[in-house]
Amino acid sequence: MSLPRSAPVIRRARPEELEVVGRLTVAAYVGNGVIPADAPYLDFLADAAHRDVEAELWVAVDERGVVGTVTLAEPGSVLSQLAEDDEVEMRSLAVEPAASGEGIGEALARHTVALARRRGFRAVVLSSSTTMHTAHRLYERLGFTRCPDRDWSPAAGVRLVAYVLRL
Repeated sequence: MSLPRSAPVIRRARPEELEVVGRLTVAAYVGNGVIPADAPYLDFLADAAHRDVEAELWVAVDERGVVGTVTLAEPGSVLSQLAEDDEVEMRSLAVEPAASGEGIGEALARHTVALARRRGFRAVVLSSSTTMHTAHRLYERLGFTRCPDRDWSPAAGVRLVAYVLRL
């Protein structure tokens, strides 16, 4: 019988973790069938160092190591695609496939919302692939609502849906 796992600690990513974070993010998106294994977007997902420079890269860590990640892009960040001046954008939420279903994604999303609230933002916004049904259920459970007027397409054949959580 295995011992119960401790709740992950959520903190900023460390430089020595960035390569692992990139691999984890790619594995989560490809493994969950969100995007194909040859999608150009995987280059962005793999480049955790870029996300850490251009925004805030957060990780969930437990005794297994890094088990999840999320990027928080404030206004002015090149990674902020939907957010208005008084909003923050949540990007690239991913959980290590072996840790899926343990509440790590929810903990990271709640952490992002709490940061936005403490920093005085009016809302948290995000884009999501139309194929991310599990993530959509999580966002809706946390109070995010669909915002169809912000849906967009970053590339031919790719449609992203927008969600917003007013704070």
